[in-house]
Amino acid sequence: MTRWPLPATMTLALEQAREAAESGEVPIGAVVVKDGRVVGRGRNGPRERHDPTSHAEIEAIRAAARFLGNERLEGCELWVTLEPCAMCAGAIAHARIARLYYAASDPKGGAVEHGARVFDHPQCLHRPEVYAGIGEAEAADLLRGFFRQRR
Repeated sequence: MTRWPLPATMTLALEQAREAAESGEVPIGAVVVKDGRVVGRGRNGPRERHDPTSHAEIEAIRAAARFLGNERLEGCELWVTLEPCAMCAGAIAHARIARLYYAASDPKGGAVEHGARVFDHPQCLHRPEVYAGIGEAEAADLLRGFFRQRR
């Protein structure tokens, strides 16, 4: 089986995930890209920031919106290391993210291909293009290693 090199954007998201792990957070990272340029980065930080909404996707979306001066991130891509939860999927829809790329699936908490399947609901006003499995092995290994150390 041939393994292709990871896109640079997923490599950046994985770097954010490693930073989260070093801070004691669940290792999830995200990057927002517009026209090939990184406009927002984020990593999990609910414990560190005492904020249950401080997921990697939310942090990256907030940074991108500030950088671009617009709450609508039309034409942007979001690269994240784990399938987004329902809260993050809702934020992706509200931000009008054009494309979502995620590494590992999350059967327990994911809400894109699992659980709530937020983008499949008729009430969802925007549906990004979704691409799953890019960097899945690397992201899954990072998560498994993190939780193994805590058991």
